Amino acid sequence: METPLIFWILFNAFVLLMLALDLGVFHRKTHVVTVKEAISWTLVWIFLALVFNAILYFWKGEQKALEFFTGYLIEKALSVDNIFVFIMIFSYFQVPSQYQHKVLFWGILGALIMRVIFIFAGVALIEKFHFTIYIFGAILIYTGIKMFNHNKEKIDPEKNPVIRFFRRFLPVTDEFVADKFVIKQNGRTFATPLFLVLILIETTDLIFAVDSIPAILAITQDQFIVYTSNVFAILGLRSLYFALAGIVHRFWLLSYGLAIVLVFVGLKMMLIDFYKIPIQMSLIFIAAVITMSVLLSFKITPRNKVS
Repeated sequence: METPLIFWILFNAFVLLMLALDLGVFHRKTHVVTVKEAISWTLVWIFLALVFNAILYFWKGEQKALEFFTGYLIEKALSVDNIFVFIMIFSYFQVPSQYQHKVLFWGILGALIMRVIFIFAGVALIEKFHFTIYIFGAILIYTGIKMFNHNKEKIDPEKNPVIRFFRRFLPVTDEFVADKFVIKQNGRTFATPLFLVLILIETTDLIFAVDSIPAILAITQDQFIVYTSNVFAILGLRSLYFALAGIVHRFWLLSYGLAIVLVFVGLKMMLIDFYKIPIQMSLIFIAAVITMSVLLSFKITPRNKVS
């Protein structure tokens, strides 16, 4: 492990403190998150990420700081796809706005645990079996190509194998019971639809992790850099959802931009033993593609909206 254990402990203590402040202080009472509040928290998380990036620059040097920022940028861009999914899940289950923050809080907490497992497993595989880097690269290229033909399909929870398995062992109430995930009625334990929403969000994040973790491993195999860039991007995902939920559909070209980014980082992995693409070049290319896809989304009208 390149980074001493004490810094892992300090960083995770900071994360736990921020999560405690979030749920225990600022969102102690269930309420509808306003756009103003969401934008404020989004800016707070971006600011904290940039401060941490500056700390890395003076602590570990320019290379590590660039690796963190590039990984953070990739994960942040990929998280917009998560927002599309969150919108579809909440719409399908008709989740009241005031309950959505709690679901995303616990969903993202679970996502952090899964990402830790994926990161350490991915780095360990690359270090022990170097050829796996080509497998990760191929997965990213395949995913990127698929995204070019990607249509936002409607989610049908009834076909989700995890939810179908879950329903066989625990009965589910017909309606929401405040913001409860599980309740007791007449001595029996019942799950609420809100718990099904949480399960669905966790399983979809697991699928997204298959794309995002290899993408960052193409930038760096430093576990601390991969982990911290992931954490900052994920922790800001809840506030980003509430800030963008109403306009995210406007970014219709972003999926194509992300497809190009995934193919690029996949090729970067495949070429690593022949030519190592400089991190500065990677950062400029990724930032340019994401920026252009967002800007063009506002300038170009989708074909299916042209009258």
